[in-house]
Formats: sequence, C-alpha cells, structure tokens
Amino acid sequence: MPELTQITDFTRLFSNNIPLIDSRAPIEFKQGAFPHTHNLILMNDEEREEIGTCYKNKGQAQAIGLGHQLVQGKVKDQRIEAWLEFVKNNPNGALYCFRGGLRSQIAQQWIYEASGIDYPRITGGYKALRRFLIEETDRIMQKITPVVIGGQTGCGKTLLLNKFKNTIDLEGLANHRGSAFGNTTTPQPTQINFENTLAIELIKQQHCAHLIFEDEGANIGANHIPDCIQVKTRQADLILLDASTEQRLQVSMDAYVIDMCQNFIKLDSQHGFSNFANYWLTSLEKIQKRLGLERYQALLKKVNTALSMYQEQDNATGFYPVIEELLVDYYDPMYDYQIQKKMDRVVFKGNAEEVLSYLKTFA
Repeated sequence: MPELTQITDFTRLFSNNIPLIDSRAPIEFKQGAFPHTHNLILMNDEEREEIGTCYKNKGQAQAIGLGHQLVQGKVKDQRIEAWLEFVKNNPNGALYCFRGGLRSQIAQQWIYEASGIDYPRITGGYKALRRFLIEETDRIMQKITPVVIGGQTGCGKTLLLNKFKNTIDLEGLANHRGSAFGNTTTPQPTQINFENTLAIELIKQQHCAHLIFEDEGANIGANHIPDCIQVKTRQADLILLDASTEQRLQVSMDAYVIDMCQNFIKLDSQHGFSNFANYWLTSLEKIQKRLGLERYQALLKKVNTALSMYQEQDNATGFYPVIEELLVDYYDPMYDYQIQKKMDRVVFKGNAEEVLSYLKTFA
C-alpha cells in the first residue's frame, strides 16, 4: 500500500472551513471538537473503554487484536460506509483521531482499501490542532490592535458591531448576551469549543490591523474569555456608544422579549411560551439577592402580569415597565460604577451614527 497523505497546514484547514471527520469516540467528541467537524467513529464509547482496559493490562498488540475483533463484519462495513458517504460529499476534507495515530491511520487505510481514495489525515490529530489554536490565539492577540466598544445595557453595541467585518463577536461565539438575562434558547458551547471557535475567528481575521471587540467581563455566561484576550482588550482604546432610554428600551424589547419568545416557539411550538416564561422567571431569580426581597417581589409581580398579557392578548407592552426598571435602576448604576474605572481609556463617545463613522477609520 502506498504511503497515504498527511496534512500539516493547520491554518489552511481552519481558514477555509475544511470539513473534517473526527474518528474519536462520542465521549471524546462531546468534550471538545471543531466547527465543520462530523463525529464518524472508528470505535464507540464502550469499545474504546474495553480496548483501553486491554491495552493497560495486556499491551498494544492484544489491544489491536481486540479492536479488530470488536469492529468487524457488519459493524466495520457500516462505519466504512459512513466515512465513504462523507468523503463523497466532502472530497476536499480530512480526518483525524486524538493524536493522529492508530485510529485515524486505520480509518484512512480502510477508506483507501474500499474506494482507492487517499483521504488525508491530520498529523498529530486533535491534540495537535487544539495546541495550534491555543498558540495562535496568543500569537494573534500579540500582533493585532484591539479596539473596544462599550455602553449601557441595551444601547445596541452588538447591532453596531455587526455592521463591520473586522470584529470578534465574543457574545455570539459564547451564545450568551453576558448578563443574568443573557441565555439564549440553546445551550452555550463547552469551554473548549468556545476557545476553538474563537481561535478560528482570530485566524480568519489575523490580517486586520485592528479588531473590534465589545467590552466584556472575564466571563460570558459559563464561558471564560482567554487571559491573553482579556489583557489586551483591558488596555485598548475604549469607544462609548450613547443611546436614549427609549432607544435602549426598544432594543431590549426586541432582543429579550419579541425575538426571544419567537425563538422559543420556533424551537418547541407546544412548550415554547412556557419555556419563554421560565426564561424570564429564572433570569429574574438570578438577581434576587442584588435587587433585595422587596424590589424582587414587586418586579416578579410585574413580570407575571406581562407574561399573562402577552400569552392571552398577544400584547407585549407589559414588559416595557419591567425592562425600564431593570435598565435604569439595576443595570445603569452597575455600569456607572464600572465605567468610572475605565474613563482614562475613552477616546470617543457618541450616538450610533457618530460611533459608526468613527469606527470606519479602523475598518
């Protein structure tokens, strides 16, 4: 058999969204993977565990023998068929296992034997790709100049950032809006997946002299922002976006009420509104301690009234006083306290049109 192709150019893989076969077991894939990757296994979780035990107790040769015993006949044919289907649909793709060793070599070999196709495998596998992304995040952040946009809750920072290409949308990558009400209708990525996707975005944007970030804390929901990004963005020029309370109310109504409710219903037509109501009630409960019991109970009453009105009359206006109170009495004092510590970094302040015009100088 000829020597089959290996890939060492990881930048090209991620820059071009090359589709990948991840031949690891499902338990490994769930812990961390990459975008545009499909988990098409050589071994399932039980087989992997059994072979691992055999390797520890009896050595590599016995473990390989057991592997061929477990993955043969119909099981082997089904797994090869799944790989060949992927290869047919993604002729420019590649495959990997954990270290680029035996599992991906076997998969590559079986694909070749079944089809004559030399489908490349990635040198060093998942471990090498993961290490590469961590190192690239650090290298690129040292190289680029970040610009940070801040502003009060609901002022439309994300909407503004979406008008530019040279941005890193940390909240989008974390699938969270970065507050007690920041959950979306779907779960956040694992920390590893968040870091992987973030690194890939940086690789794609690394030729920009400036990258625009939103002002964030150390964490976005359950995801931690890598330290090298925190260090650079906390030293960066800060641009403040101004918006009236009315504008902020409308942005927040769209994001946290209208769109959120629609998204819950799209996801589950039967229980969508109940899930939306639960989102509001659990989010409010998260800030109960900060609000104090009296304020919390008053707001809870308003939220329940707003939910009833929305469900029974399709009228969302009951949320306006709730959101206004949260913005003005809860979020604004916290923002005012935090922004005072950063005023020495502020280089520009203005409304959406003015900030948009200013930011174009960094595009």
